[in-house]
Amino acid sequence: MLKARINNPAMLFPEAMQHLQALSQVSEQSGVPTKTLALMHLRASQINGCAVCIDLHVRFPKYKEESTERLLAVAAWRDAPFFTGAERAALALTEAVTRLSDREDPVPDAVWDEAVKHYNEKELGGLLLTIATVNVWNRLNVATRQVAGEWFKSAEGKAHVEKVSAAR
Repeated sequence: MLKARINNPAMLFPEAMQHLQALSQVSEQSGVPTKTLALMHLRASQINGCAVCIDLHVRFPKYKEESTERLLAVAAWRDAPFFTGAERAALALTEAVTRLSDREDPVPDAVWDEAVKHYNEKELGGLLLTIATVNVWNRLNVATRQVAGEWFKSAEGKAHVEKVSAAR
């Protein structure tokens, strides 16, 4: 049976959780559509192998608005016809910033320039904050081997889901 090494550090330090959640909320105020941010979360989590985040995010209400086709195709977005040009630019930027050490030029001009075609400076900032935040969560969850689905069973998880669902 899968077992976490320790509790997620953000759970051990409530102030860290508050700051990480606040950072996520800031990026949601950038003007970038929530659906795009959600796709970015999913793609970065796939790249980083974070089963907790993949499981967690597809359960949230913002994903309920997504089609099954789009959710299943995020990993192969380049070859799927389901995404807009702006979403493709955000996904390409997500991949580049998540995989910084994979190439000599981590965020190639072509990737950046395509994002600039679709997003203004504030929105680009929101994209980058989203990518940074999801990568923090992925690294915390993967390093401590958090178990997918476990958080939803906890009292905190249930309360959070109710809170998020009521706010939408």
